[in-house]
Amino acid sequence: MKTDNTVWHDQQVTKQQRAELKKQKPCLLWYTGLSGSGKSTVANAVDALLFERTCHSYLLDGDNVRHGLNGDLGFSDEARVENIRRISEVAKLFLDAGVIVSTAFISPFASDRAMAKAKLEQGEFIEVFIDTPIEVCEQRDPKGLYKKARAGEIKDFTGIDSTYDVPESPQIHVKTAEQSIEACAQQIVNYLIERQFISS
Repeated sequence: MKTDNTVWHDQQVTKQQRAELKKQKPCLLWYTGLSGSGKSTVANAVDALLFERTCHSYLLDGDNVRHGLNGDLGFSDEARVENIRRISEVAKLFLDAGVIVSTAFISPFASDRAMAKAKLEQGEFIEVFIDTPIEVCEQRDPKGLYKKARAGEIKDFTGIDSTYDVPESPQIHVKTAEQSIEACAQQIVNYLIERQFISS
């Protein structure tokens, strides 16, 4: 629970100075899509391309974060909201350090994605919609989750018995069923170059 006895401490080294040192503009690539859509795979490919360009980036993967920081959360609607709130705050700290951050979460609720966006400065939040038909996601089913959800072994599974709010106007729209992972990753890097988050 938040206390009234904490005051934000301004640091001597500014966000702008850290970004200038890294020769990039910090931003948050917020990957959203159904389970099995390819969020983590594409995000990893983008992170690798950024690394090759000597960019300073970090990927916060949904499963990895739930192993530690959010290990106490389940998958109810309330827990999903708290999951996104926490990761939004962590991502904001990374941006303050001048880093390009990627988050790969289903993040099914538009209101939660809007909350994450509202925490950042104008233009820093980049919604990346990994748009893959649920039929394709079920065929892939890399973790066997759809099979378990269809069998009733998993409750509140997005796309089956829990809602997914499709992004209405994402900054980047990626279709992994129609393009290779390499092409999808390059599409995102091209966006960053065109908007001058990174140099060409």
